[in-house]
Amino acid sequence: MIDAATARDRAAVVVLWEACGLTRPWNDPAADFDRAQAGATSAVLVARGGSDITGSVMVGDDGHRGWVYYLAVAPDARRGGVGRALMAAAEDWLRARGCVKIQLMVRGDNVAAAAFYESLGLEPQPVATYGRFLKDEE
Repeated sequence: MIDAATARDRAAVVVLWEACGLTRPWNDPAADFDRAQAGATSAVLVARGGSDITGSVMVGDDGHRGWVYYLAVAPDARRGGVGRALMAAAEDWLRARGCVKIQLMVRGDNVAAAAFYESLGLEPQPVATYGRFLKDEE
């Protein structure tokens, strides 16, 4: 079953993201969860297996495109369709809000994730991503 995460799910979802290697020192995953859950144009969806969270995905609508972040499936639940079900739920969430395109970013060295997304029909896009941190420099 896939449904919207609740505040009570935060700790379990963050543990899942960490177990799946999705967190980075410069991002606070608990703050990311809270911000997505509190936003009118974002959500965290979770897959539940009994009382356990077996997967999650963060989804957001930026007003132009739909974005997917933090797709995670517990290692012992992989290859059982959880990731596919989460992506389908993310797409449904975005379609319901009028999004016409879904986007996500995959680190260049994450070959397994790239293969997974390509198996779902997503294609690498001919764009370069630029960025910088907005924290105050000290």
